[in-house]
Amino acid sequence: MNTALMQITQRPEQIFTRGKGNYLYDADGNAWLDFMQGWAVNTLGHSHPHIVEAISYQATQLINPGPAFYNAPALQLAQQLTDHCSLDQVFFANSGAEANEGAIKLARKWGQLHRQGAWKIITFHNGFHGRTLATMSATGKAAFEPLFNPKVPGFTKVPYGDLNAVAAAIDGETAAIMLEPIQGEAGVISAGSAFLQGLRALANQHGILLILDEVQTGMGRTGSLFCHQHHGIEPDIMTLGKGLGGGVPISALLARDEVCCFEPGDQGGTFNGNPVMCAAALAVLDTLTQDDFMTQVQSRAQQLKSGLSALSDRHQLGEVRGEGLLLALQTGNRNATEISQACYSKGLLINAPRPDTLRFMPALNVTEDCIRMALDTLNNVLALPA
Repeated sequence: MNTALMQITQRPEQIFTRGKGNYLYDADGNAWLDFMQGWAVNTLGHSHPHIVEAISYQATQLINPGPAFYNAPALQLAQQLTDHCSLDQVFFANSGAEANEGAIKLARKWGQLHRQGAWKIITFHNGFHGRTLATMSATGKAAFEPLFNPKVPGFTKVPYGDLNAVAAAIDGETAAIMLEPIQGEAGVISAGSAFLQGLRALANQHGILLILDEVQTGMGRTGSLFCHQHHGIEPDIMTLGKGLGGGVPISALLARDEVCCFEPGDQGGTFNGNPVMCAAALAVLDTLTQDDFMTQVQSRAQQLKSGLSALSDRHQLGEVRGEGLLLALQTGNRNATEISQACYSKGLLINAPRPDTLRFMPALNVTEDCIRMALDTLNNVLALPA
């Protein structure tokens, strides 16, 4: 297609014009059952009424007073987020990468003040933290290594899940450990409780910070409001994005009081804490914290996981991984990209983050029927000759 849009990814020819709940529609009215939801962004599906109402109302009241002034939705959202976790203060940004960039800056500032100038951060092979220069430098994705050099120094990468490697990497210049509790782009690889608890113990032992990138795993995606709550640990810094706004651009950097050392001028952003975006996020958070919502997420997650396991057995594929409604199916010798493209042609949107891995990120309020239809479509595709 000839377009003035810069080509930074391969896109299909269809132009999508409308979304409703679990479905995405193109200009001709064709429908796709959406199990990608903007890469785990549309927490409540497309155009959820509660989010639409919140955005519409706020747009009639105040769109952007500027970041130098308080606005009511930002104050309310910050308070509600901290009420639901162990962290104390919030800085709002516009993307997960920006929140992670802020976390890196905060950890380095803290290291300067409280750890004799420490500035290095331990990150992990196959991790993903964003596409700014600093977050690409923190990322452990092999494809990023030759790009846009020289990158930002100070990131020591070790194998995910290897506590001994982390311990060996800590030195006097180490300020923090930073990781995703589930590596999404790596193929939905879970850190697990033992590793996360071990990292928390190492951070305590050496007096360094533990940063959790919950950009993809946060906001109910894994069946609790934040993924780390499954594992009995508390971070010093946490980042949120993607599902926080339910489809609009907003992210958050949360930290303990003792870590919050930014001074005026250290950090900022023109649109940070925008009241319209914060109103959308408040609508998401209000829905996620309603009675029994997470119970329903867990039920649908079990349905999807069981269904994927049955398909794996039937078609001789690999393991099913993940937590909540962030799941992956290993496709063995089958090409995951080809499978996802075949599903697309049959009206199902799924993602292949790796050549042998399919990823499933439906809306958290996905229905039993939609899961059943998605599994049926995938089964029909898998039954085709390879």
